[in-house]
Amino acid sequence: MKYRLLATSGLAACLALTAAACSSSPSSSASSPATSAPASSAPASVPASSGVTTASDFGPGCASVPKTGAGSFTGMAAARVATAASANPVLSTLVTAVKKAGLVDTLNSALGITVFAPDNAAFAKIPAATLSKVLADKAELTKILTYHAVAGRYTPGQLAAGTPLKTLEGATVAPALMGSTYEVNSADVVCGNVQTANATVYIINTVLTPPSS
Repeated sequence: MKYRLLATSGLAACLALTAAACSSSPSSSASSPATSAPASSAPASVPASSGVTTASDFGPGCASVPKTGAGSFTGMAAARVATAASANPVLSTLVTAVKKAGLVDTLNSALGITVFAPDNAAFAKIPAATLSKVLADKAELTKILTYHAVAGRYTPGQLAAGTPLKTLEGATVAPALMGSTYEVNSADVVCGNVQTANATVYIINTVLTPPSS
C-alpha cells in the first residue's frame, strides 16, 4: 500500500501521492542529539522468506545498493547517516533534500536514530513542479524530513511489534509487518536494517506525510 504525500499548506492536492523531503534548520525536536532506543531482549527475526536474521540487511531493493565502495553496506556502516546516504545512488534525491534543508550536521551528530529513507523512486512519484516547491520551502522540508526519523535504533523485530514511534518532528509513525513485508505508514520497506555509524536505515518506496499542523 502506498502512503500519501506530505500535504503542504498550498500544495496538499499535489502532495497527496507521497512525499518526503528533508528540512532546513532543524526543529527543536530534531536539534538535540537523539538517544538510543532500548535493545530488544532477544534477537528478532525478519520474515522467514527473507532468509536472513536481524543482523542483516533485507529486501528486494537491497539489490540496487552498490556492492563495493562508500555507498555499499560495508561502506555505509563506517560513516554517519547523512554522509553514508550521500554515497548511495539509491538515495540521491533524499540527500539533495537534506542538503537544501541544512540537516546534514543534525543527522550526522545524532547519537542514535532510525531513519525511514525514501528512495529515488519514491520522490519520482511526486510531480516535478510540486517537488521543486517543497524543496524550496525550508520550513516544510524540516517538517517532512524530521517526520522520517525517530530517536533510537530499532530492529526489524521491534518494528514488527507495531508500536507507534514518535518522530523527531513530533508526530508518530506506525510500523508494521504485513505478511513478509515491513511497512511504515503503509509505505513498503524495500531495503531494511541498513546500518550506519550512528543510525539504522530502512529504505522505503513512498514519501511519508506528516499530519497537518
